Amino acid sequence: MLTLICRHFIARYRAYFAVFVTLFLALIPRATPIPQGEHLAHIIAKDFITIHTRNTPTTYYEGRQGPTGFEYELMHRFADYLGVSLNLNASHHPESVLPAVRGQGDLGAAALPLLPDSPSIHYTRSIIQMQPLVVYRRGLNGINEPKNLVGLELGTLSEAGTSQALLALQSDYPSLSWKESHELEVAELLARVENGTLDAAIIFDHQFRLNRLFFPNVERGFFLGEPLSLAWAVPSGRGLGLLETANQFLQELQESGTLEQLVSRYFGHDDYLEYVGTRTFLAHLDERLPTYSELFKKAARDTGFDWKLLAAVGYQESHWDPNAVSPTGVRGLMMLTNPTASEMGIADRTNPAQSIDGGARYLRSIKDRLPESIVGNDRLYMAMAAYNVGLGHLYDARKIAEMRGGNPDSWQDVRAALPLLQQREWHSQTRHGYARGGEPVIYVRNIRRYYEMIEYVERSRQQFFQLGQTLVSDEPLLLFDIIPPME
Repeated sequence: MLTLICRHFIARYRAYFAVFVTLFLALIPRATPIPQGEHLAHIIAKDFITIHTRNTPTTYYEGRQGPTGFEYELMHRFADYLGVSLNLNASHHPESVLPAVRGQGDLGAAALPLLPDSPSIHYTRSIIQMQPLVVYRRGLNGINEPKNLVGLELGTLSEAGTSQALLALQSDYPSLSWKESHELEVAELLARVENGTLDAAIIFDHQFRLNRLFFPNVERGFFLGEPLSLAWAVPSGRGLGLLETANQFLQELQESGTLEQLVSRYFGHDDYLEYVGTRTFLAHLDERLPTYSELFKKAARDTGFDWKLLAAVGYQESHWDPNAVSPTGVRGLMMLTNPTASEMGIADRTNPAQSIDGGARYLRSIKDRLPESIVGNDRLYMAMAAYNVGLGHLYDARKIAEMRGGNPDSWQDVRAALPLLQQREWHSQTRHGYARGGEPVIYVRNIRRYYEMIEYVERSRQQFFQLGQTLVSDEPLLLFDIIPPME
């Protein structure tokens, strides 16, 4: 709390200092009639900053708990950095943002590509790199190089930066033609590829990663051209104070690692899709999890766990199949052994409600029995490992970790020690002997990935459906400008 108060004070102090410097400079004779910080001083004086943005999953949208989105988080932090309120205008498409910034706005933050030749605009330093990507409808084979785009019904967004890559490509392939829209957003463009209105589209790679869950018939193609920089836009001619302050803010965000964390949170989980098998996981997520989600939520309320974590354990154990049976006779959705079921008072292991309740309480009992010296995520991961391999073998692995000079309270060190329970040299020195110690390591890793995937899908579905971007116009051609071939 003290840290937050200090940061808020510093932000306020910085803001008032900017006003003081501006007023001081105004008293000094100078060649230029425009004070260095005129624009910034005006923002501080009115006590709010107006930012022009777009209502998209990658920029800003209204989530279940209020405004959210990658660039919204940056905007909100920047307003706090200045010590002012945030005033958003989110009614824009890409081509209307810069005119609004030039005419009346303080800043534009709308997935804008840094285009140095934009008149009357200054851009901040790069926030992230945006790589143009070709995506195409499943079933169109051989879309793996630029020449394959000739003759396709190809679409992109106007003024978003991707059309520049197509214009550069057209000089090598003069017969290339495509459609541009200033009324659509990325998900709507992907919907047209999905339903066959378009054969392919050019979007950015991070946009595809965010939306791909909802378009299983759209395939990743190939990168097109060089990456562009996503940046913020400020009007020129009113001093450089706002630009320099925004650059300082972004630099501090990068140096602290916060920017990387936000990028990973919103765009960094595509590898999980590949790991778990996109179609199988999503099919189970749609067909099986809704039947049991309320049971997981009730068990979570009773035991203090995140319901998505319990669901991830259930998926790792049985793929949410209440009738699952292992070769050793472990059964049910949470795959309880007979002794564990008896300990938890579970009469029917194949009953989903009983199985989820018993599994959640068993995981809680393991976590509660661990030494108090194990804290945070280390405690959670060790509890999950013990759910798989048994508490006794976990204690043996902690002993081995200590014997090897590691920290028995650190999951990283215990994780390295668990596979050694398969080696006689090590398990002969433990109380409980041999165990297939590699399995709990994979077990915990998988659950963590399933948990992140469930969380990612929940968040992405909320973004996608709240924006209502699945609707496709009955007159799609009216939404596009056609860019003809050069020849």
